[in-house]
Amino acid sequence: MNEWLKISYNRIFVCVLFVLIVANVVATISENEILLKITKPLFVPVFLMYYLIKNKHIGTAFVAFLLTSFLGDFSSIFISDGNLHKLSNLFYFISYLSLLILISTKIKKITIDKVIGLYFVLVVSINSYFLYELFGILRIQIPDQVELGFFVAKSLALLLLAFTSFVVYLNSDSKPSIIFLMAAICFGFADILYYVSNYYIYSWSFVMLDRVLHVFGLFFLFNYMIGFNRKLKKDIVEARLQTTSSQTRDPFLEKSYLDHY
Repeated sequence: MNEWLKISYNRIFVCVLFVLIVANVVATISENEILLKITKPLFVPVFLMYYLIKNKHIGTAFVAFLLTSFLGDFSSIFISDGNLHKLSNLFYFISYLSLLILISTKIKKITIDKVIGLYFVLVVSINSYFLYELFGILRIQIPDQVELGFFVAKSLALLLLAFTSFVVYLNSDSKPSIIFLMAAICFGFADILYYVSNYYIYSWSFVMLDRVLHVFGLFFLFNYMIGFNRKLKKDIVEARLQTTSSQTRDPFLEKSYLDHY
């Protein structure tokens, strides 16, 4: 950790992220709506700038998620405007679909142990029932049917995202797959807490937990993409070195390839 923090851009990233988190904590406890709305859209650009410092590759699905997630955060500032708030929910829905497309490409084959599969079906059933009960409550609290429809659409997208992420984890049993699964779970619970705090029972602790889970979701997702890019770099280096098999494998040559990519 100390060696990681010796790098200047790592220290800058930690400082900026810390300031944003503190601003969110202060805004939540003081119930400062303006500060609370302004700080949320800043997380995606901060994570993205840090990511682009050392990673040149960024997939289409990931770009779609970042763009729509940022637009969702930004347009949610204007929650008093009904049309813009609906547009914000549409952006969030598209961002979850983008993540679903991203992780779906990792499914090569489906082999799930019966016991684990039964356990997962039970967990999904319990969560589905919980969402159904929440839908029953929100149906009374939300008069706008379009807004209610977005809740259903986003909930289904997140449930499918968690299910697909779990399948990928069971098939690969790797660190990146569990990281992506954690990101999906964080986004799912953050979305539920948003609706609970805004339409059912308002509590600053719910809002705080919503923000914390949202940040953790971004953290896990960017860690997943960084790990993916490291593997991509390694594959490129190995492919390049194979084409130069007539030469002796040089660690300096390998490092130069890694720095280039």
